[in-house]
Amino acid sequence: MNTYTKTDGLEGKKIANEIKKNSLYLVSTPIGNLSDISPRAAKVLAEVDFIAAEDTRNTAKLLIHLGIKKPMVSYYEHNKRERGQEIVKRLFQGQSAALVSDAGTPAISDPGEDLVKLCAEAGIEVFSIPGPCAAICALTLSGLFTGRFSFEGFLSTGKAERLERLQSVKEDERTLIFYEAPHHLVKTLQVMLEVLGDRKISLCREITKINEEVRRTTISQALEYYTDNQPKGEFVLVIEGASPEKKTNFWDNMSVEQHFEHYFSQGMERMDAIKKVASDRGVGKSTIYKQLL
Repeated sequence: MNTYTKTDGLEGKKIANEIKKNSLYLVSTPIGNLSDISPRAAKVLAEVDFIAAEDTRNTAKLLIHLGIKKPMVSYYEHNKRERGQEIVKRLFQGQSAALVSDAGTPAISDPGEDLVKLCAEAGIEVFSIPGPCAAICALTLSGLFTGRFSFEGFLSTGKAERLERLQSVKEDERTLIFYEAPHHLVKTLQVMLEVLGDRKISLCREITKINEEVRRTTISQALEYYTDNQPKGEFVLVIEGASPEKKTNFWDNMSVEQHFEHYFSQGMERMDAIKKVASDRGVGKSTIYKQLL
């Protein structure tokens, strides 16, 4: 089990700023605007021994922007099993590595989660360098409830799987966050309307880029708009959670006398039945007693 301790003062700052051997760094990268790279992220990318990138061509552009030259290896969905083992082996041999995705925070709806798991199982330390995350950016822009939310990532392209997944969150009262590609957006909105009903939705695309757009509307209106207007760019869909069901009670339509009689007829003592009625209705027992008199 890895143990992390917090240290204060200069010693803590020194530890936080040094690149540790035999370690993996999850480096969050810009989701559009290259100026969003943090100084610490740039420092880590410059000082690790190598970088594992989802797409080395995209990462090369970022490194050029930062003036960094660094060996890279590709690590993506279709080679993650064999490449993950190779990366872990290099870390065991004393090297340090940074893991980056195409954009945003690695390991969120991303093959990086498998590499983190491998490192955890092998006892290799993993550090996260905070930075941009499209899901969180979209949530803050949505105008919907942010106190509790569920990140659902990409839906399956299979219709049955999409239906099953949406059915599983239909009653969730938390705000729901999905990623979606432009060419799947209309079909996804159609099935969301069918399963979730016509809820409020915020569609965020091209966050931090020149064509950034946030469309706050309803699912039916979004479907109508994007049926007539071709979707462009990657989308984050932030959807209103299910409305809480109004709790119903068997005694809602009963008078106090009928409510009392319900318990009294079951063999309760008179005062016990009064206490039970008072508890059900959230009032003092003296209130019920007076009404019965």
